Amino acid sequence: MRIEHSHEPIERNIAMELVRVTEAAAMASARYLGRGDKNLVDEAAVVAMRYVLDNVSMDGIVVIGEGEKDEAPMLFNGEIIGDGSSPKVDVAVDPIDGTNLVAKGLPGAISVVALSERGTMHCPERFFYMDKIATGPVAKDCIDINASVEENLGNIAEAKKRNVNELTVSVMDRPRHAQLLAEIRATGARVKLISEGDVAASIEAALPDRDVDVLMGIGGTPEGVLSAAAMHCLGGAIQCKAWPRDETERAEALEAGIDINRVYKTEDLIDSTEIFFAATGVSSGEFLKGVRYFRGGAQTRSVAMRSHSGTVRWIDSLHNFGRLDKLSFFELP
Repeated sequence: MRIEHSHEPIERNIAMELVRVTEAAAMASARYLGRGDKNLVDEAAVVAMRYVLDNVSMDGIVVIGEGEKDEAPMLFNGEIIGDGSSPKVDVAVDPIDGTNLVAKGLPGAISVVALSERGTMHCPERFFYMDKIATGPVAKDCIDINASVEENLGNIAEAKKRNVNELTVSVMDRPRHAQLLAEIRATGARVKLISEGDVAASIEAALPDRDVDVLMGIGGTPEGVLSAAAMHCLGGAIQCKAWPRDETERAEALEAGIDINRVYKTEDLIDSTEIFFAATGVSSGEFLKGVRYFRGGAQTRSVAMRSHSGTVRWIDSLHNFGRLDKLSFFELP
């Protein structure tokens, strides 16, 4: 579902309001850390996120939502959210990027929200997965998803004035990446395997003074759009290509006239200069610390970004359960 382009200027920094959204989802879901129930984790995050989003001053439409894969009753694609006031915006959500991480008590899960002007956020919905490459500002003009691994890493190393064996590549630990890993290792570059959460991994590749230089590999299509929002804010770049899961998906796309070889760049996924991004740690990882409970409250660590100014804010928050439990989404752990 697409809404007409309005490109209404966004005067205030909504990223700070979005932090309240991701904080709520993180605190609601972190109560179930390590309890082995991913559905419970996701449900808690979705309910909390939906509740707070509806109180944000905006006329929003969910473009990237829970979607078909989760059969979600709320935060689905096309849902209208916010209090209905100005501005008109597209919204992308991932209540938990790394649901299994939380369920298993593993590090690295985050809650994520991004928004941009109405009609500027585009998701290649036909494909469940996309091949991706993402890096930061220094090497953003040197990547080419159609080039070889060796060529990309060589160009990134040259841009960063380093040797290839000093680079670190983040890759999701999946059987489908066996060939990719072999090609990366053949160059001498280091590899950091992640079990889930390529949004956080793409952000780490774009942040200064982090151990990751580039993200490579196949991941979820919606996560690619969320990563693009962060890349706009950080000055980095992402490139994606469709990765059909099987011949049926490939044939259906071709029959629909879709170019499966098209390269989607950062600006193809979101073509706006006013983009806002927020994330809160759920289970502690290298990108963000997770929710820490103490008697009567909790502490969260978040990041808020705005593309127009390029400002990145790191936010430590203390939350008082005596007041938060008055909100309908929140229950004491």
